[in-house]
Amino acid sequence: MLAGVSVDWYTRLEKGHIRGVSQEVLAAVARVLHLDDEERIYLFDLAHASRPARRVQTAAPQLPANVQWLLDSMTGSAAMVTNERQDVLATNPLSRALYAPFFSSATTLDGARANLVRYHFLDPGARDFYGNWNVTADTLVASLRTEAGRNPHDVDTRDLVGELTTASADFRTRWNAHNILIHARGAKIFRHPEVGRLNLSYHSLDLPISAVETRHMCVCTAEPDSPDADKLNLLASWAASHPRQPNTHRQP
Repeated sequence: MLAGVSVDWYTRLEKGHIRGVSQEVLAAVARVLHLDDEERIYLFDLAHASRPARRVQTAAPQLPANVQWLLDSMTGSAAMVTNERQDVLATNPLSRALYAPFFSSATTLDGARANLVRYHFLDPGARDFYGNWNVTADTLVASLRTEAGRNPHDVDTRDLVGELTTASADFRTRWNAHNILIHARGAKIFRHPEVGRLNLSYHSLDLPISAVETRHMCVCTAEPDSPDADKLNLLASWAASHPRQPNTHRQP
């Protein structure tokens, strides 16, 4: 009643029959349900993705060379670029040093794409590497759910979700919760095999790579003049003293 739609119509919405619903109706439902900004964006993304359109499969654009230049210039922060599925596309040396257990994982080296979600749920070592494994798990799945809503027809995303839903009860429970997250930010705790416990701040930013395509850049930093900054500087020194290794992951 408050949204100005019938019970039958609203029931259809809850069952996912969202195609053709006007923006005015969606806005009214979002207002009545007190959706926050991220939930509102997700609702409109679902509606947009459900509209009939002629879909043309095109190859994903390659990262411009200047993206790597940007990453390499960030010597005091660990930075990486990922796509919507959390496949790692590019890193700077400090990020490779920080995420050394990830890059040496069998889930990364077995020929599959180096994927943060796959590593988190399928490699037992991830529970030792992440000091806040459950929090990071919630964030990864909510971000993946958001991206799947934007492009529900992406085959690679569907394959990844199917693989993890089958192989991991922890992933399956979180996926079925339908939580979403658009702008990831906060704190990460790492238990690094070389420098021990690290408490870092992180922000995930949209990175345009063409007129119509964006990727995600995640940057981890430490509080200045803190023990964590000293440990991050130690990792940076270690990374600088080793020649840059070629990426072991395949870029889609």
